[in-house]
Amino acid sequence: MSPMEIEQRSMEIIASELQVPLPDEVRPIVMRVIHATADFSFAETLTFTPDVIPSMRQLLMDGATVITDTNMALAGINKGALERLHARALCFMADETIAKEARQTGQTRAWLSMEHALTVPGPMLLVCGNAPTFLLSLLTRLRESSRFTDDLAVIGVPVGFVNVVEAKEQLLKSGLPCIVSKGRRGGSTVASAIVNALLYGIPGVRT
Repeated sequence: MSPMEIEQRSMEIIASELQVPLPDEVRPIVMRVIHATADFSFAETLTFTPDVIPSMRQLLMDGATVITDTNMALAGINKGALERLHARALCFMADETIAKEARQTGQTRAWLSMEHALTVPGPMLLVCGNAPTFLLSLLTRLRESSRFTDDLAVIGVPVGFVNVVEAKEQLLKSGLPCIVSKGRRGGSTVASAIVNALLYGIPGVRT
């Protein structure tokens, strides 16, 4: 079987075993996350703010910059699909300037990466799969500057035990358009799967 045939068969199995009723718009996103993780619990924990899926797709079609909190999430995103939309993906976690500032201030690289991300011009899709301080930095800066704009959306699916649940709940209450995995589960694989599912739902992007 070819890779595409394997993927198609996997999706058929997922569809046959998925027990949670989902809206048509949400279903492909959830199925791709299950495909990436083999974890059906995401059908119950993935949470979508109103109209977030078309909003995120519009950002991508407008050439948004996708900014991730880890290079692992960055690596999992389909760059060819992004290029067809004249969009791009970046991660600042390995940036030496960020690393130096983290050493000097004692702040996490994720926190400082988000501060740097917010200086990038144009529409943005912010993607967090690992570090909750990436989200907490965003929420702090937006409270300070009131920069709640129509050209920013967030995928908040960090995994772990410290500040993870709290960061996700704060994000859901922030008013930002977002997709969140409630609870402790998540990860960079989940984050990139959501981005790819958004991309693949745009006609002509996946060839």
